Amino acid sequence: MDTTTWMAKAIELARENVRAGRGGPFAAIVVKDGGMVARGTNLVPSTNDPTAHAEIVAIREACRALGSFQLTGCEIYTTCEPCPMCMGAIYWARAARLYYACTRGDAAGIGFDDAYIYQQLETPVEQRAIPMTPLMRAEGLVAFAEWQQKEDKVRY
Repeated sequence: MDTTTWMAKAIELARENVRAGRGGPFAAIVVKDGGMVARGTNLVPSTNDPTAHAEIVAIREACRALGSFQLTGCEIYTTCEPCPMCMGAIYWARAARLYYACTRGDAAGIGFDDAYIYQQLETPVEQRAIPMTPLMRAEGLVAFAEWQQKEDKVRY
């Protein structure tokens, strides 16, 4: 299938999700070697999980299906430009390519506005809306040192 066919499938999945009342109008499909590996829809309200965005759901399922925490060689088709959380997950998963339909501006226009999160990420830590306080760094560094010394660690 070509890129427009995969995106059309993602859009239809998003529409089905809206009609079923499981979550917002968002869906994602992970494709590898021309075949669908996984799909996901927004399940935030139906699961009471703020991380259950379509891309996260699809990435988790794809990683399970592939037996890997990386999506090497995979393409992700998502119905909207990913939010900062999903974009971070896409980069951590090392997907090969991302296609998206709607923009974050389109999402903001229907009440899904992540501009505040982007703004907070650019704000110095000590000035962010959620107080963030460093605590027990020296003790935390002990775990980092153990990781650094570990000979059989799995890098990611």
